[in-house]
This record gives sequence, structure tokens and C-alpha cells, in this order.
Amino acid sequence: MSSPPTPNFRRYDPHQTLLLPPNLEEWLPPEHLARFISDFVETEIDLTPFFQGYENEEGGNPAFHPALMLKLWLYGYCVGTTSSRKVARATYEDVAFRYLAADQHPTFTPLARFRLRNLANLDRLFLEVVRLCREAGLVGMVRVALDGTKVKANASKHKAMSHGKMLEKERQLDEELRRRIQEYIREGIAIDAEEDRRFGKENNPYLHELPEGWKTKKERLEKIRAARKRLEEREKEKAKAAGKEGEPIDPKAQINFTDPDSRIMPDGANRGSFVQAYNCQAVVDEQAQIIVAAEATQTPNDKEQMVPMMNATIRNTELIPRELDADAGYFGEEAIREAEERGIDVYCPPDNGRTTERGECPRGRPPSDETFVARMRRKVRSESGKAHYGHRKYVVEPVFGQMKQGRGLRQFLLRGFGKVQAEWKLWSLTHNLRKLYLSRVA
Repeated sequence: MSSPPTPNFRRYDPHQTLLLPPNLEEWLPPEHLARFISDFVETEIDLTPFFQGYENEEGGNPAFHPALMLKLWLYGYCVGTTSSRKVARATYEDVAFRYLAADQHPTFTPLARFRLRNLANLDRLFLEVVRLCREAGLVGMVRVALDGTKVKANASKHKAMSHGKMLEKERQLDEELRRRIQEYIREGIAIDAEEDRRFGKENNPYLHELPEGWKTKKERLEKIRAARKRLEEREKEKAKAAGKEGEPIDPKAQINFTDPDSRIMPDGANRGSFVQAYNCQAVVDEQAQIIVAAEATQTPNDKEQMVPMMNATIRNTELIPRELDADAGYFGEEAIREAEERGIDVYCPPDNGRTTERGECPRGRPPSDETFVARMRRKVRSESGKAHYGHRKYVVEPVFGQMKQGRGLRQFLLRGFGKVQAEWKLWSLTHNLRKLYLSRVA
């Protein structure tokens, strides 16, 4: 009886020693995103600003090359790996990261330090990438769409406290500290008398520490007072800007102890709920979904953002868009008129989306005394207006989906308004890099 044929397998020996050094170019397929990122850093941008701040010329361990670090961070944000610890681990476990690092392995500390040191450079890099996309024919500026999305801050909303609650907590801690001081004095007098009796008045061998809980409560009181002062200064600045100087502080105004620059905002994904967040704005060009302007704001609503985002778009692209689509949250007569004076055809309904979509367009000749609100309502409810405004959901909304669902943007890693602004630009520039990459491999 003949034995069954032996299967023919490729040779597999995990313990085989490589006699020749590995060739990094063989690790990835030719059209891989990591190769594109590497070429982009090497050939498309000026790395000079990233070389600033190194002071180890006269000794110490050599620093990792800025090109290596930048490649790791850009690729990391492109694929949703944004933690310095995860990036460091990926240089061992992920072939693409290992390729970009040329088989070097920076730890999370220099990675985090590099990102923090170069926030301003990454901000400028966003502008460079926008202009590269324009040169590549990916920015048409025929139609752009503006929208905002709430992104959680690196802070819990449960770590926030209102102005009224701070005052109440201060009073409670003050009373408790005074009570403990009195107890401490009484206990000290009794202990001193007993020790004088045992050791003599000039021979006391003990040094008494503060009683249990004293230091903790004192630190909490100082922290609350400092936060209250920051909150009061912030509210006074807001009142001054609104022409309401001298008005009392709203007792419901809150500040967060973890990230004081973040704000409590309505959660658009879950109606009726609130998150500790930043309101991230983006203007997206229709042609290839390139983000041409990106800004993080501390304002929960979008009403005041149309003009700043329009100005940023024109500044970044050096072009004026023909059409701007924005939802009802941006509606404001002054802002829309300013855009129209620049020759921009604005579609921004005064009513929410459902009302706009279902509402009928008034028929007949517009009345001579038609208000601005009525004019815009008529414009977006017309057949052509609905067609124009309807593009918004296909231009800007998918971009947020690609960032949040596709790449995992759920929360910022950095704290503080300035740092969050730079991190939002980093998310946006890597979105544009992915679009540029796809245009070249298509």
C-alpha cells in the first residue's frame, strides 16, 4: 500500500540567521502609504525649522533625526496611531513604522518631546500641504463647505466646577480649616503641657507635624481659589467684549481643573448630553475633499465662525471660493453679507436642516420689503438652492467621518487651547496627505 504524497511547503525556519543585512526597501510594497510619507518629508518640505532646539553638539547621546521623528508622527496620524507610547511600540511591531524609522526605536519620551516642541512647525506644515494640494490640482475653490465638530478634550466633564459651587466649596473648606486650626492649637497646648511636665520646659524632643488632612484640604482650597480667579478673569473678558462690563459672574459658568481652556459643549452625536470639548472647524473644498482651513475654537456654537473661517480659506489658498455652503448654525446676516460682498455665493439657511429640506419655497415675485432672513429662506428652499445646499453633506460631513470613524479621532491627547489648535491642524494636514497620496496612486 503506497503512502500518501508528502505536501510540498516553502522552507520555514524562524531561527534562520540572516547572512546578509536586510534591505529596508524590500519591507513594503511599492505603493504603500509609508513610502509616500517618507518621500514627502525628504523631497517636498523644508526641514530646517525642525532642526531648531537641539543642544547636544558638545556631548551627550546623539538625538534621533528630525526627519525620522516627523515621518513617524505624520504616518501615525494618517493611520490613527497618535499616542507616543503606541508609536514607540509600533517601531518594533509594525513593518511600516519600522521602515520609516530605519529599524531605529525612539522611546515615547523623545517622540512626545518632538511633537510638543514642533507644534508651531506642524501648524505651518498644514499650510504647506494645502498649497501642495492646490498645485496638484486637488483644490478647485468652485464650492467649499463649512462645518464644525465637537472633539473631546483630554479632560473629564466631571472635573469641572461652576463659579457658584467654587464659592460654596471655598466657604466649606475655610470653615473646616479654621475648625482644624482651633483643634490643632488646643491639642498642641495640651501636648506641650504634658511634655513640659515629662521633659522640662526647655527640653522638648518632639517636632509636631500638621494633623491628618490639613495639607490636603489646604491644597484643595488653593487649587479652587486659583481656578475661580481664572474663571472670573475669563468671564470678565467675555463681558468686556460683549459690552457688559460690571455685570455679576454667572454662578453656572464653569472651568475644568484638568484642561481649563476646554468647555462644556452639547454633544452633537447624543442629543441632550454634554461633553468637555473643543469645537473644531473645517472648510472643505468639494473637488477632492481637501481641508483648506482648520481651526479649533472654545465657542460651543458656530454662529461667529463664518467670517474667520472664510478669511482663513482665502489666506491659505490665495483664492476666493465661488460658493460657500454652511448649515443653519452659521446663519448671521452680517457674516453672510460680508461673504457676499467678496463675491461668494452663500447657501446658509436660517432654519435647521429638516425644516429647510421639507419647507416649500414661496411662489411668485419676491416682495419689495422682503427681509434678509426671508430672502435666504427663499434661496435655499428653491429647487436650485436645495441642489446647491445639498452638496454640503457630501463635501464636509464625510471628512469628519473619515477622521472620527476611519482614523479614530475621539479625543485630543494634548491639553491647552494652543496645543489643541496645533493638534487639530495635525489631524487635518494628515487627512490632506492621505488625499494627496490617493491622487498619486490612483
